[in-house]
Amino acid sequence: MMKKVGLRAWAVLIVVCWAQMSEGIWLDLPSTGTKCVSEEIQNNVVVLGDYVVVPMADHAKHDVSISVRVTSPFGNNLYHIENATVGQFAFTTTEAGTYLACFWLDNHHQGSTGISVNLEWRIGIAAKDWDSVAKKEKIEGVELELRKLESHVKTIHDNLIYLKQREANMREVSETTNSRVAWFSIMSLGVCIVVSVVQVFHLKRYFRKKKLI
Repeated sequence: MMKKVGLRAWAVLIVVCWAQMSEGIWLDLPSTGTKCVSEEIQNNVVVLGDYVVVPMADHAKHDVSISVRVTSPFGNNLYHIENATVGQFAFTTTEAGTYLACFWLDNHHQGSTGISVNLEWRIGIAAKDWDSVAKKEKIEGVELELRKLESHVKTIHDNLIYLKQREANMREVSETTNSRVAWFSIMSLGVCIVVSVVQVFHLKRYFRKKKLI
């Protein structure tokens, strides 16, 4: 019974991770300005994105083009195109952090309303071409499904390690901050004590000079 529960838990976890690695997103673009999608991705992960402009009925007679830019956590341009109605971007991450995909209407379409973009955002295993893998390695059926499950489990394991490392880094930063705050408090208390002592001696000297004590 426990074994069955464990298998079901793993199945649910794999399905959830698969859903997170493959996202279909609808973006309603504003008449002016930019609409962005962000995703926090770790290092050395394959990312694949397909997008297509979907105009409303009043724009169906002419193509509405957009500009697209994908940037890394440090602001490097990974993909940039203008006058696009459909396209695809793909890259392998070289740094961990938040990646941005931004969309906006081209200048000659500024002011248009009712423009949407359908974005298919796939990460890691979801971006892998399993048909090519099956043909190359000559596997199919149950063996192919087992290979997918193995890849999913490895991805989950890597994500857990990544989260553990992030937790350790955050704990280290928190401890360092607490230590600095403690030292700053001690220094502030020391300065207050020194200033108080100096004031007491100054007042005593003043009162003696004025012969008040």
